[in-house]
Amino acid sequence: MNVNRDGDVELALKVQCALGESPVWDARTSELVWVDIRGERVYWWVPGSPSIRELHIGHTVSAVAPRRLGGYVIAVRSGFGVLDGEGTVELIAGVETDLLQNRMNDGKCDPAGRFWAGTMSETDDPGAGSLYRLNLDQSVTKVISGVTVSNGLGWSPDATVMYYVDSLAHGLDAFDFSVDSGEATTRRRIAEIPEELGLPDGIAVDDQGYIWVALYSGGALHRYSPEGELESRIAVPVALVTSCAFGGPDYHDLYITTAVDPERDEPLAGSIFRYRAPVGGRAAAFFES
Repeated sequence: MNVNRDGDVELALKVQCALGESPVWDARTSELVWVDIRGERVYWWVPGSPSIRELHIGHTVSAVAPRRLGGYVIAVRSGFGVLDGEGTVELIAGVETDLLQNRMNDGKCDPAGRFWAGTMSETDDPGAGSLYRLNLDQSVTKVISGVTVSNGLGWSPDATVMYYVDSLAHGLDAFDFSVDSGEATTRRRIAEIPEELGLPDGIAVDDQGYIWVALYSGGALHRYSPEGELESRIAVPVALVTSCAFGGPDYHDLYITTAVDPERDEPLAGSIFRYRAPVGGRAAAFFES
């Protein structure tokens, strides 16, 4: 296993997100976009710029992705919405509105432009959440039930495999995936992640088909082969590492979101970090509706 040297991960932007999540590179504007779930905000930042833009949504926002028609698709507490260029949020599909203890969590667009996001109980009740797919006609399909903390999503470069994390299941799962229908079948565990190494959280897939997994409470990223072999461990200088996304002009910059743990003395917690990866990623898929 390869282990990074001290200093390989650099501070990209000092910011104090309570729970930074869902980073995505917007190729339209060359900006990194992400959310602060607890802070109820969406952020935009052009790397190298000393300033950032932020929008206070006014309620939980847990995931964001660029939309082909302009603006963004987002996951908010009560379901799926769209965010336009004026900062207006429109809820387009409610999810689990009868389950008051549940909220939406991490999400991402698949290669065909559908938006996926799952739910979780705010008290981490076992099996209380599900994974949903927002289809191109804006209907919603429940894909997986019995999830505790629905989290990272990613797809293989050839779009035949979907990767998925239920954080409290302590592993990385794979599904056979149909890009035409959006069906995910034949779930299997490809990597176990011991609890003492941290909880698996957000993920990114590189051009070689390897899966980068953020380790919440683990202060690291793991890079797994498609077969589930741990190939690299990348240390991050804060404990609560939440997600990662490829960006930059050549998609070799791996941007890393983090969160604040009030019980730890970590002045950089909640900031954005960057790792110059030896293998690049791909442009994020747009929501095509």
